[in-house]
Amino acid sequence: MATDLDKDFPYEKLGMDAEALWRSLANRLEYSVGKDIYTANLRDWFRSLAYALRDRMAERWMETMRGYYREDSKRIYYFSLEFLIGRTLYNSILNLHIEPGVREALLRFGLDLEQIRELEPDAALGNGGLGRLAACFLDSMATLGLPGYGYGIRYEYGMFKQRIEDGRQLEQPENWLRYGNPWEFSRAEVLYPVHFYGRVVDYVNEVGMLRHHWVDCEEVMAMAYDTPIPGYGNQTVNNMRLWTAKSSREFDLRYFNQGNYIQAVADKNESENLSRVLYPDDSTTMGRELRLKQQFFFVSASLQDILFRHHKHHPGFDDLPDKVAIQLNDTHPAIAIPELMRLLMDVHDIGWDAAWNICRRTFSYTNHTVMPEALETWPVALVEEMLPRHMRIIYEINRRFLDEVRHRNPGDLDLVRRVSIIDETGGRRVRMANLAIVGSHTVNGVAQLHTDIIRETIFADFHRLDPDKIINITNGVTPRRWLNQANKPLSDLICLRIGDGWLRDLRELRGLEPLAEDTGFQEAFRAAKQSNKERLAGLIESRLGIHVDAASLFDVQVKRIHEYKRQLLNLLHVIHLHDRMCAEPGADWVPRTVIFSGKAAPGYDMAKRIIKLIHDVADVVNHDPRINGLLKVVFIPNYDVSTAGDIIPAADLSEQISTAGTEASGTGNMKLSLNGALTIGTLDGANVEIAAAVGEENMFVFGLRREEVRHLRDEGYDPMRFIQSSRALANVLRKIHEGYFSPAELERHRPVVEDLRREDRYLVCADFEAYLAAQERVSELYRQPEIWTRRAILNVARMGGFSSDRAVHEYAKRVWKVEPVKQK
Repeated sequence: MATDLDKDFPYEKLGMDAEALWRSLANRLEYSVGKDIYTANLRDWFRSLAYALRDRMAERWMETMRGYYREDSKRIYYFSLEFLIGRTLYNSILNLHIEPGVREALLRFGLDLEQIRELEPDAALGNGGLGRLAACFLDSMATLGLPGYGYGIRYEYGMFKQRIEDGRQLEQPENWLRYGNPWEFSRAEVLYPVHFYGRVVDYVNEVGMLRHHWVDCEEVMAMAYDTPIPGYGNQTVNNMRLWTAKSSREFDLRYFNQGNYIQAVADKNESENLSRVLYPDDSTTMGRELRLKQQFFFVSASLQDILFRHHKHHPGFDDLPDKVAIQLNDTHPAIAIPELMRLLMDVHDIGWDAAWNICRRTFSYTNHTVMPEALETWPVALVEEMLPRHMRIIYEINRRFLDEVRHRNPGDLDLVRRVSIIDETGGRRVRMANLAIVGSHTVNGVAQLHTDIIRETIFADFHRLDPDKIINITNGVTPRRWLNQANKPLSDLICLRIGDGWLRDLRELRGLEPLAEDTGFQEAFRAAKQSNKERLAGLIESRLGIHVDAASLFDVQVKRIHEYKRQLLNLLHVIHLHDRMCAEPGADWVPRTVIFSGKAAPGYDMAKRIIKLIHDVADVVNHDPRINGLLKVVFIPNYDVSTAGDIIPAADLSEQISTAGTEASGTGNMKLSLNGALTIGTLDGANVEIAAAVGEENMFVFGLRREEVRHLRDEGYDPMRFIQSSRALANVLRKIHEGYFSPAELERHRPVVEDLRREDRYLVCADFEAYLAAQERVSELYRQPEIWTRRAILNVARMGGFSSDRAVHEYAKRVWKVEPVKQK
């Protein structure tokens, strides 16, 4: 019946040529935007083009979904609190292979694609690496033809828009939906109830089995919005389904009739706050409660949706793990484990043992941290109040798990305490990582060093209990976004010399290796880099009013502002370099532009102090006539995907300088190397594997190794020992402490210096001299452009193993057990 309907349905197949696109633009402008060519502004044309592209993706999308149903495919559901997808317009054009046609169609209306694409806001659905990884994985799943879905929250406002005022970070609402979102389809009919609070009633059913009923709850409705995710150069278009909160009570007429208009919509507003903002400030009780609500809201709606879809085509749920793979992207979605248990037992009348078997075979969990303090926990009292049924299920999961641990390890009470899902020390808390491990069939780290660390430290007990459970799958990035789209000068050069096969198989970049010795290719490679640097220099001048020399070494550190990422170490070197330039004005200095970008969490005081210090140092350095512009410091505000696309292709030097043993993986390191930047870095996270792939001789490796960090801390780290043994470090810290960079407020930066002298948790002082020596090697090599370019080319050529396609293929084979579905 479905096949006959499909055959008889009067589809109008849309063309991909310039003529068809031109007609679609005109139609969409008039019929969807409601304008004509006389009244339309550039934003209207952007929306018209987006609708025309969405139409073409929708054709493939519908056929992709029908294909999955025909094949009864096992599907991947990627649960993530973030999807940092950035802009969609140009990515869709490239993935659909229609750029020439789009440009020609726009030209017939007197329009330029570059102007149009700049009007699109970044989708503010994420914050950092975790969200960008999720977006790369969606792209790769579609490109590999894997039946993959993303599930998350449709945030009305992003984390925040970062504005810098007087050198200080100010947070503003990031209203990315101000002009609507032309890529999404609202699904008002896809609506699921999500419950909070209430109480649990126990009863015995008609066959004498104990059952539980969750009653007297608050109810919020989850409504779906779907966004098509196109694969590159194929017919697959997958789905990202995001949930928005809707009140189950739109309007209280009693209050309205009494003239109390605010109270009439109070319930509606409170319910819909759930999806209002990404990562509410969890420094308050209300903020923590909202964050847990968000996590449960999206996993409950997603699980109900998955079970509904499965039940339409399968009589029961025994085969759910054979048809469904759910990946938990960090611990944020881990509450999905007791929620799936609740749905199976309380709604579908499945017994505990069968439900638990289904659950454990369905979930897998990706860990993204090595630091115990970063592992998410929730107060038991909060979970009991907000999700009373789930707390009972967690208790029972824990009881059964600990009984098994005791049976296998009799008398080892410390082991039982350490692996328990409930932390009984210092206030009872639910350990979400432990819950995720116990409730999943596979756990993975995201770089080999990271995986080794979690096996040896934070998850050592679980690794001993089940040595095969924790595996490594190193992160990757999509080359379509981060080279083909972000860096057209280099992408076009590569395609000219070795073809475009690397866009689907990044290992083909190996074909560039012989060209590293080719002087003609070196010149073309340098020209591509210089073109990107000139573009970025223009953006810096137009946006920030700072003139930078595009021929200088662009030294780039772009990432979240955090002490362990050690922007401070970079800045201390800047101050030292400035001192030396002032002391030796006639020396042969390498001109250098040091570029920072990144956001600090709103409640993270030290990170905000570092941002202010960067600006104060920049203010002195950039206006010092003694150095004649040889050194510039730039902080580019509001780092997001599009800003990354501006900065990364222009980078000469990639700063990956976290304390060894603190970074899980990193993906910025991969993006920068892929774009021909040389890395200065510690052997931390994926830097270790990048060094093995490109060769340590093609990087600037420095600093303490992980084992040395551990030994130094074990023996009692004293930063003053390193400060007293380094005249350069002592001098730099003295200048900051005495107010050299803050003459109007001499004590402004003393807390930064005092923290380094007293504690220096991330060993900035210990690595300072080694970092200075590595930076000397950087300057020396930059004076030799042929050697520098050769090493940059080899970095690009040897990055084939760091594609998200490779990572997703590994997940599909080793974790999800899912095969590609070939579309017609």
